[in-house]
Order: sequence, then structure tokens, then C-alpha cells
Amino acid sequence: MADQESPPARAPRGFAAMDRQRQREIASQGGKAAHRSGRAHQFTTQQARAAGAISHASRRAAQQSAGGARATQQDSEVEAVNQEETATS
Repeated sequence: MADQESPPARAPRGFAAMDRQRQREIASQGGKAAHRSGRAHQFTTQQARAAGAISHASRRAAQQSAGGARATQQDSEVEAVNQEETATS
């Protein structure tokens, strides 16, 4: 068999072709516009805490299914946050 060459790499286009600083400027403008129009969500401390707890719980579950670390007190922390949300609703 003959050696097969891989296709040539594509040159970045559009947003990907811009330097990082320019990308940040454009993204910043979008975020500011979203806040001005009232479409941006601002997390409360409780919402941010709950989101972090869920994220950590899912990561821990993935590690366990791969034979990783055992669950710790964070499981009880997730439950506490869930109960707190239920109580404030």
C-alpha cells in the first residue's frame, strides 16, 4: 500500500483567526450588551453554590465509575444545598 498523506491543515477563519485580545474585546461587548438588555443571568450566591456542588458531584461520580476516589462529605454538602433550595422556594 502507498503512504496516504493527510489532508492539509485548514487555516483558521473568522473568530478563530483573530488574536486572543480581539476575541476578548468582542466577547466583552456581547456580555455587556446582554446585561444592558436584561437577558444576562446573574447568579445569586446560593445558585452558584448549588451549581458548584452539582458539578463536583458529577465529577466524583465519573471518577467512581472509573474506579477512582471514594465519595466524601461532599455528598452531604450537595444534599444540604438541595434541601436549602427547597426550603427557600
